[in-house]
Amino acid sequence: MKIFVTGATGFVGHHVAKALAEQGANLRLLVRASSKLSNLEGISGDTVVGDLSKPDTYAPALQGCDAVLHVAADYRLWIRDPDTMYRANVDGTRDLLKLAREARVRRVVYTSSVATMAFRTDGIVVNEDTPVSISDMVGHYKRSKFLAEQQAIAAAKDGQQVIILNPTTPIGPNDSKPTPTGRIFVDFLNHKFPAYVDTGLNLVDVSEIARIHVAALKVGKPGRRYILGGENLTLKQILDKMSAITGIPSPTTRIPFGIAATYAFFEEWITGRIRGKEPRATLEEVRMGRKKMFASSARAQQELGFKILPVYPAMRAAIDWFRSNGYAQ
Repeated sequence: MKIFVTGATGFVGHHVAKALAEQGANLRLLVRASSKLSNLEGISGDTVVGDLSKPDTYAPALQGCDAVLHVAADYRLWIRDPDTMYRANVDGTRDLLKLAREARVRRVVYTSSVATMAFRTDGIVVNEDTPVSISDMVGHYKRSKFLAEQQAIAAAKDGQQVIILNPTTPIGPNDSKPTPTGRIFVDFLNHKFPAYVDTGLNLVDVSEIARIHVAALKVGKPGRRYILGGENLTLKQILDKMSAITGIPSPTTRIPFGIAATYAFFEEWITGRIRGKEPRATLEEVRMGRKKMFASSARAQQELGFKILPVYPAMRAAIDWFRSNGYAQ
């Protein structure tokens, strides 16, 4: 099977491309001219230099492909020019789906995000059928992914075979950027996590996310959304688990959201806008943190064979990788 993959130099995309290659797929990997190709080492496939915001640069590579796995996304919680995020996430998804139809690609697996779900402050677990609208989306990343997902849903309603996967918070090795979640690990390992807020995340092993991308090509139902999650944990529980792995003390001070928001405000202005660097905390993160991102993966378990794995081994693998690659002591 010949498969066109976007985002293979990223964290989740790397693991997806690796899983596909291990199954013997013939891969065409879309990479930008500026992409670091170290994450492609050991993955057999042809690279196609192009850009999702410039469809003409990759359109010919879709010819003859049996499937597309669209994993690429601009995943940042702070950005100087939000328009670039919408062009990559929304316009890029719309254009890729259109070109896949024109090239008669049989199936598309679109990697969305659990960020498109409607979470609650009381921590009640949500699923794919929980009512949600654009007004529930906090910040540009969540809004752009919600709008991109709507493009995928609309394409499926028009008859295109599009399966939508919604990973929660992936963890594991090779988070080279790192992602916002990876930065939590890096900050903790570097003793830069003195306090915490009362929030919650669902952590999932990135290797299981990759496995289910392969499975979705065969058994996923077009137009369906599938949450891919693991353990629902408070931030304090996550930090305590990291402490158990590393011996680094877990913070004991819980700070109110008001204080966290004040800190984030000054971080954005001083570090972000004045110094031109990415702030360690953003108002968007604080606003997102008011809701516990707890989700159910029952549908993916029933229809895709998804497995909820213990999160501890994936956390240890992530920590070992960050340490061995110079992100922490």
